[in-house]
Amino acid sequence: MARRCKDQRLCILGLFFVLAFVSAVRAGDRAQWQEKLTRNGISDETGLADSFDVDSGENIKWTAQLGSETWATPVIAGGRVYMGTNGDPPRDPRYEGDRGILLCLDEKTGKFLWQLMVPKLGPDMYLDWPRAGIVSPPSVEGDMVYVVSNRGEVICLDARGQSNGNDGPYTDEGVHLAIGNKGGPDVEPFEVTDIDADIIWIFDIPKQVDTWPHDAAHSSILIDGDFLYVNTSNGIDNQHRNINRPDAPSLIVLEKKTGRLVAMDDEGIGKNIFHSTWSSPALGVVNGRKLIFFAGGDGIMYAFDAIKTAPPRGKVEKLNRVWRFDPDPTAPKENVQQYLRNRKVSPSNIKGMPVFHNNRVYVAHGGDIWWGKHEAWLKCIDATKTGEITQSGLVWSCDLSRHCCSTPSIRDGLVYIADCGKMIRCLDAETGEVYWSHKAKGDMWGSTLVADGKVFIGTRRGEFLIFAEGKQKKLISTTKLDSPMAATPVAANGVLYVASMHKLYAIQKSQK
Repeated sequence: MARRCKDQRLCILGLFFVLAFVSAVRAGDRAQWQEKLTRNGISDETGLADSFDVDSGENIKWTAQLGSETWATPVIAGGRVYMGTNGDPPRDPRYEGDRGILLCLDEKTGKFLWQLMVPKLGPDMYLDWPRAGIVSPPSVEGDMVYVVSNRGEVICLDARGQSNGNDGPYTDEGVHLAIGNKGGPDVEPFEVTDIDADIIWIFDIPKQVDTWPHDAAHSSILIDGDFLYVNTSNGIDNQHRNINRPDAPSLIVLEKKTGRLVAMDDEGIGKNIFHSTWSSPALGVVNGRKLIFFAGGDGIMYAFDAIKTAPPRGKVEKLNRVWRFDPDPTAPKENVQQYLRNRKVSPSNIKGMPVFHNNRVYVAHGGDIWWGKHEAWLKCIDATKTGEITQSGLVWSCDLSRHCCSTPSIRDGLVYIADCGKMIRCLDAETGEVYWSHKAKGDMWGSTLVADGKVFIGTRRGEFLIFAEGKQKKLISTTKLDSPMAATPVAANGVLYVASMHKLYAIQKSQK
């Protein structure tokens, strides 16, 4: 049976003690997906390897086995590496069948420390796609790990797992482990072991704000002060024809310490979702005003005022919209599901994250990769505007190839963007002029990383490319990995992390 705290008050006091005296995140850590809060895909790391070889082990520090499918991006913080994947094959023989997994590994060695194991949401496979696992990268602050599970739950975890005991206030990890497609409230709890995660609190998005996730719950949680900003992954039904929860919020705000819901959007985004809501929010300060930038499942960019203080208990605020920008104003806006499989006319949607840089927002959008038109663009938006800024806020637009799932990277006046048409481009951040482009062998679902004078990107054909940063194209190296890549490469503490579908590689110069 799960170990329980004998005194609930002591559990709560212990939680606040942990929150007050957390271990510091090092300067070289990558504690959430993309740089800081702006979501820019850059890093200040230096001395990264120009090449590596998976067969000889050249420049490979360690390799960790993942599941059979891995769609998440690694996060590195506090001496640990966090990686979402699935449970095939299981590390614990008790957990059979398809499950979502968040692995916690030792940063120095890749050694397995603990795992969050989450049963499938089911029974409709379109709620939680088979073998997709946990696709959301966590966000880490001190000893607290915040992640969206494959069931659409926002879960706060103790970074140390069960090694320091089962901290409360949540102590029913055994029940959570046992819930499955056929489970119910009276399931027999699993025994909680030293390799299981320690859950601090859970906010169940589908149950608590009445959403309907589609394919996979995906969100990189944005941490701002006392609050967590989370997109809800609200989407269409399994027939791809109806929005089961048209009035559900697309962006919610939770209190970091407790998981209490404090705010949500009120934009009516749900009525015009073409597929799902998969883009995560970004943050920027514009003329002293802190804004949250969010791409809705309706293909529209929104800017909201950030929450300053939590409302009284029992109340939920509505996020105040500052501006609205439609990147594809001539696309259909009503009864959008009738354009399903239309490769010439359809709504646009946004899967990558918006990036805030120098009072501008850069975002890629276009026809849905599975159901929409074969068009895509990268747009630059003036973030200083207010109101309806579709006409006044556009700075420039650049055509991309077919579809785009990626987030742009911006450094030294240049923008780097990959797309599903197998193209990577380098553009002028001020004008959108294309300086160079490169056709890869496979399409790219992950995003570019710009670090140490280099540009890193992986493809769905298992090809990992390293370019020289700058206006002139220079391909430094190409490496063939064991399986396709959908994750974005990450640099932390002198090491480059590259995740394929099956393995996580820690790459460092002069390692073998």
